[in-house]
Amino acid sequence: MVHPSKDKGNNYERELVNSAKELGLKAVRAYASNGRSLGLTEDVDCLIGGYKVQAKRRKAVAAHLIPGENVDCVATRPDRGETLIVMRFTDWLDLIQRAGEPGDE
Repeated sequence: MVHPSKDKGNNYERELVNSAKELGLKAVRAYASNGRSLGLTEDVDCLIGGYKVQAKRRKAVAAHLIPGENVDCVATRPDRGETLIVMRFTDWLDLIQRAGEPGDE
């Protein structure tokens, strides 16, 4: 029997992949959430439009990381770290749908 948290993660990965496929993007979930099954590193959970995605679903996300209704994304970084962008999944799908797969020219 699958552990409930593993099942929750698997369902989330399928949700992401299915949402991308509905928009006509190429999307595949790594077998057993292990990117090595796709020839990538183990932390890759799925490929969406050629982009490597690690899916993390949590009971709660820090409120300061959730974009407000009047902004497109949130930029954040730890001290002496790299800036990260947090945005709505649907907005990201729209961006990569318009941009094409990495390496397309």
